[in-house]
Amino acid sequence: MIAKQPEPPPGLPSPSTSKSRPIGRRKQAFAVFELLDDLRDQIGAHYSVQLFEFSRERHRLACTDGAHTKVADQSF
Repeated sequence: MIAKQPEPPPGLPSPSTSKSRPIGRRKQAFAVFELLDDLRDQIGAHYSVQLFEFSRERHRLACTDGAHTKVADQSF
């Protein structure tokens, strides 16, 4: 049995109606996807060290903020 497809966010066509869209729209969507993918690669190449340090610092802060500490006494 095939699962029901989720509803698209407001403003986006549903998958069933997008099949009837002109091929040009699909090509435009793919072009935008490729552009964003290339942009992500360029940002990563230029700022890789800073992004890694920022990510590491965010992870360190998330682990030390007390939200992830275990309760020592679980006698209840």
